[in-house]
Amino acid sequence: MNFIFQTSPWWILVCLLVGAAYAFAMYQPLPRLMAGGSTTVGGFDKRTTYGLAALRFVIVSFLCFLLLNPLIRSLRTLTEKPKVVLAVDNSESVAAAGRPALNQALTGLQTLRQQLADKGLDVAVRTFGDTVTESDLTQIPFTQRTTDLSGLLSRIRSDYEGRNLTDVVLVSDGIFNQGLSPTFGQYPFTVQTVGLGDTVAKRDVQLRGVIANRIAYLGNQFPVQAEIVSNGFQGRSATVVLRQNGRELGRQSISFGKSDTFNQVTFTTTATQKGVQHYVVEVLPQPGEFSTRNNRQDVYLDVIDGKEKVLLLALAPHPDIKAIRNILERNQNYELDIRILTGTPAEAPPLPDKVYDLLILHQIPDNGGVGNQLVQKYLVRNTPTLFVLGNQSALGPFNTSNSVLQIAAQANQSDKVTGVFNPEFKQLNLDAAKLDILSKLPPLLAPYGEFRLQPGSEVVLWQQVGSVRTTKPLLALNVTSPRKTAVLAGEGLWGWRLEEYALTDKQEVVDELLQKVIQLISVKEDRRKLRVYPIRNEFVAGEKVIFETEMYNDIYEEVFDKPVRLEISDEKGVTRSFNYTPTAANRRFEISRLPQGAYRFRATANVNNRSEQSAGQFVVRDLQLEAINTTADHGMLRQLAQQSGGQFYTANRIDDLVRNLGSRPHPARLTSTEEMNELINWRWLFFLVLTLASVEWGLRKFYGGY
Repeated sequence: MNFIFQTSPWWILVCLLVGAAYAFAMYQPLPRLMAGGSTTVGGFDKRTTYGLAALRFVIVSFLCFLLLNPLIRSLRTLTEKPKVVLAVDNSESVAAAGRPALNQALTGLQTLRQQLADKGLDVAVRTFGDTVTESDLTQIPFTQRTTDLSGLLSRIRSDYEGRNLTDVVLVSDGIFNQGLSPTFGQYPFTVQTVGLGDTVAKRDVQLRGVIANRIAYLGNQFPVQAEIVSNGFQGRSATVVLRQNGRELGRQSISFGKSDTFNQVTFTTTATQKGVQHYVVEVLPQPGEFSTRNNRQDVYLDVIDGKEKVLLLALAPHPDIKAIRNILERNQNYELDIRILTGTPAEAPPLPDKVYDLLILHQIPDNGGVGNQLVQKYLVRNTPTLFVLGNQSALGPFNTSNSVLQIAAQANQSDKVTGVFNPEFKQLNLDAAKLDILSKLPPLLAPYGEFRLQPGSEVVLWQQVGSVRTTKPLLALNVTSPRKTAVLAGEGLWGWRLEEYALTDKQEVVDELLQKVIQLISVKEDRRKLRVYPIRNEFVAGEKVIFETEMYNDIYEEVFDKPVRLEISDEKGVTRSFNYTPTAANRRFEISRLPQGAYRFRATANVNNRSEQSAGQFVVRDLQLEAINTTADHGMLRQLAQQSGGQFYTANRIDDLVRNLGSRPHPARLTSTEEMNELINWRWLFFLVLTLASVEWGLRKFYGGY
C-alpha cells in the first residue's frame, strides 16, 4: 500500500505550515505571572498549551492534506482453488442398459468426488437441469426426456468463465438428440469422458420419424410418411398401421432385406373433421425386439376450414381474369369463385346472400350498369375490395364506392402507363430492387384524367408515361377505412406476367406484389375484448403449458385484475377447470403435468359488465426421443476427450480416472487485483479527526479556555 499524489508532493510542506500557523495563532505565548510566582502561556501552563497546540497542528495539517486528494494504491491477492465439474447425463437412454451397471459407475464417481475434495479441490455436479446437491450420486434420477450434451458443456463454460476450472468429467452414453454434436465446440477446460451404455446394436425395429403437414384443410387429402429402421430382422416383414381415434385408416407391409434396413411408407388420408386431429403411426411389434417403445409415434394435424372465400366479379371475359386466378391459386388459403356477367355464354351471378371474405371487381362498376346493383349488396357489408379499372369502368359510381382515390376523366380516354414503386410505402416488405423490373414490362391502360387520393390512402405504385414519372397513383390502398380497399387503376396485368416470364423464366415479382396487397386488405382484425392463447401451439410432455391473457375495455385500453375461468378438455372429454386473475405485472397462467394429447380450451371473463369468451386449441406431444436410439456412441466421447486433451474411460475403468485425476498436480490460482481509492473515502479517518478535535475542545474547556 502506498500513496499516489495527484498534485506535487511539495504541497505537503504548505499543509504543515498552515497547521503550524493556525496552532501558533491559537496558542501564541502570552506570559503572565500567577499567584505563587508561576507563569502561564495563553491562560494555560506551558505543557498544556504545547499539547493543545500540537493537537491543533495535527488536525489542521491533516485536513489540508486531505484537500490534496491523495490516492491509496493497494494490491489484493486472492487464492482460488482448482475446480472440477462432474457432468452427468441423466437422460432416459443412459439407464436403458440397466441400473446395476450404472450404479457401479456412479459409485466410482462418488469416490472420485470425495478424493478430489480431500485434496482441496472444489467439486460440483451438473446434470440436465439444476445442480445436484445430494451427496449420494447413485440417487440421481435418470428421467430426462431429451439429451443436449453440447448445451450442457456450453452452460458449464459460461458459468465458470474466468474461474479456475481445470477438468470436466462427462459421464454419458454419447447419444444426443438435441443441439449440435459437442465435438463442434471449443472448451477452455479438459474434458474427461466416461462411457456408459451398450455399444452393440440392439435387435430392434424403430419408427425413426413421421413426416406430415402441421395444417390440413377440411376435405383435402394429405400424406403421412413413416420412416422405419430395423436391425437383426433380415428376411422378415412388418406391418405399419395408421389409426385415428382407435379406427384403422390404413396399413402397409414392409420387408427387411439386410441386417440394417431403412424403409419408407406413405399413407394418404382425407381430413374429415375440423380442429386438431390425433393420428397414430405404429409398426406392429416383432418377436424378440429389444424395445417396443420406439414402434409408435403420435401425429397431430390442425384441420381447418379457414380458406378465404374470394369472389372475382368481372364484366366480360378478359385475360386479366386468368392472370388473377393463377396468382390466387398459388396460395391454398384462397377459395376462388369467378363470375362473368356478360359474354357468350354469360355466367349466372353469385347468390347475393353468400358471404365472401374478399371481393375483386374487374371493370365494375361498369358503364352499362350491369353489375352495379349486385356489387352494392356486397359493398354495404364492408367486404374488403380490390378494384381493377379498365375501359368499361364507370368512374362516377367508382368514385362513390371506394375510399382510396377519386378520378375525374372523360369516357373512352386512356393512358399507357408503367408502374414505379413508391419507396415511401412501408406497410409491406417489398424488395425495391426486384420491383425495378416493372419499368421493362408492357404498359397498362389507365384512365386519362385527374387523380386525387383520399385521406388515409397510400400509394404502392406511381404511374409513369413513357420516361416521365407522374404523381398519379397506379396501385393504391386504404386500410384505415371501415372497408379496406385497394385500386389497380389499369388493365393489362396479364401482359406483365407474360413479359416477366420472358425476361426471367419466372413469375414472381408481379405475383408477389399482388398477393401481398390482397393479403393486406383481406386480413381480419381481432376485435375481441378477451384474448387468451397459449404461447405456442405445441408443447412437449413434461413442460409447462403457458397462457397469455389480454383484456380490453370499450376503447381498447388494456385492463387487468379481472378473474378469468379457464376450462381445458382433452380428447376423451375430460375437463379441467382453473381460475386465475391476470395483473399488470403478470399476464401469464401456467399449467403443469398435462399428459400428451390434443386439447381444446375456453376462457370466460366478465369485461365491461359483459361476459366475454376466448377459445382455441393446443397439443402436448410425447416425443419419445430417448427411445429412438439406445445404442451408445463411445466414438463421439473418444473424439471429444481427444480434442480437449482428456482421456476416455469405460464404466469399469473409473478407478483409472480416480488415480489419474488424484495424482495430477492441481495448483491453486493466484489472482491479484490492484485498487485505487481516495484517502478521503476512508470512513475511520473522519472519526479520528473528530476524536482529536473533541479532545482538544474538551481540554480547552476543562482548563478554562474559550
